[in-house]
Amino acid sequence: MRIEGMRLVCGLIVVIVLLNSKKSESRRSKSGSRSNSFEYNAINCRAHSASLVDYGGVGDGKTSNTKAFENAIRKLSEYESKGGAQLYVPAGKWLTGSFNLISHFTLYLHQDAVLLASQDMNEWPVIKPLPSYGRGRDAAAGRYTSLIFGTNLTDVIITGDNGTIDGQGAFWWQQFHKKKLKYTRPYLIELMFSDNIQISNLTLLNSPSWHVHPTYSSNIIIKGITINAPVTSPNTDGINPDSCTNTRIEDCYIVSGDDCVAVKSGWDEYGIKFGMPTKQLAIRRLTCISPYSATIALGSEMSGGIEDVRAEDITAINTESGVRIKTAVGRGGYVKDIYVKRMYLHTMKWAFWMTGNYGSHADSHYDPNALPEIKGINYRDVVAENVSMAARLEGISKDPFTGICMANVTIGLAAKHKKQPWTCTDIQGVTSGVTPQPCDLLPDQGPKKITACDFPPENLPIDMVELKKCSYTMKHA
Repeated sequence: MRIEGMRLVCGLIVVIVLLNSKKSESRRSKSGSRSNSFEYNAINCRAHSASLVDYGGVGDGKTSNTKAFENAIRKLSEYESKGGAQLYVPAGKWLTGSFNLISHFTLYLHQDAVLLASQDMNEWPVIKPLPSYGRGRDAAAGRYTSLIFGTNLTDVIITGDNGTIDGQGAFWWQQFHKKKLKYTRPYLIELMFSDNIQISNLTLLNSPSWHVHPTYSSNIIIKGITINAPVTSPNTDGINPDSCTNTRIEDCYIVSGDDCVAVKSGWDEYGIKFGMPTKQLAIRRLTCISPYSATIALGSEMSGGIEDVRAEDITAINTESGVRIKTAVGRGGYVKDIYVKRMYLHTMKWAFWMTGNYGSHADSHYDPNALPEIKGINYRDVVAENVSMAARLEGISKDPFTGICMANVTIGLAAKHKKQPWTCTDIQGVTSGVTPQPCDLLPDQGPKKITACDFPPENLPIDMVELKKCSYTMKHA
């Protein structure tokens, strides 16, 4: 199992390199071409289409296109009830501040289109904190609107032929480190209170903070996204589904300075009061590099609850941990019914990490009696190599993490590994076929006692959604 699994990891690395190479070759061969036809797969096609240049867009990397985006989207809103509209962004460098999307709308980026986030803070309106957080993450006041933003929408698509959105985050990271920010940094893409969302086939670079943040939303597909930010950049999470229902994340490659995928649902008393969980989440074929954070994190803002998360075919290289649960006294909420299978890890600090003392509270008004419920955490078919420590599993005194199940797990320790490969406190669970031998709180049940670690047999509703092939011809391609 170990050799076979690591061959798969090496194969995946080769595939990633080849795909990136072919993508570069494709861009070089098509650079300067003016093909006016393209097609892609989407949840819905549009009856009307226009180019950003039709509304005064200038792709020279210097001219602000914020007004051009606003004018184009305002005009295309006339077609919301007439088959919907698509805004095409041709090849070029399109400097822009924040702009808002509309319903029944597609934003499509040509493969040589680059959206450049403006460095002018006047082009980033300030909005209220998220209601389930009660305050901003960087500062107690409001937050800057995300580069691409929308609220109370339905049927929204952000896609392209691997076009690029560059947040030019270094400016914001410096402000953050110098503690000069009055408001919380913007995200690259955020959709709130929305339904039927697709974000696909894009390259996202250097977000000021999180890259993709669907929140209070449902029926979401995030597919074929490449995310790249320096591994030392602050809080540059990849994809953060937050109080969302029925979401699938698949075929994504993420290098970031924080968690590659972070599943959230609100912070302390604000998340408890708002009461909107994240549930019915599928994560498939994810590749992650994040030396100081997790491949998939559950929390730490999980006060509205997280349940029914299914992750499979996950690869992590030079990453701090595999699937990490982060919570604390005062969070309340729950993390339950989590399923992970076929996870391949190489060069990790921990394969498994659960933290019951994460801290980091919204304010001093959290309820110390609000204890989180962590139960039904299932892992199977895991191969890891060059790992410093197999697991660090720390529940909460008088509030243990229960129902932990691990089966068919092989962890190869690094040459300079910790003397004690497992640390376990305030947890309960079982194992079967786990190497090295787990702690006494996870007793081996033998080969016939592993069915509890299995995935649920039924599909999630989002898995039944099939994409349509959409074809267009543009005047200004």
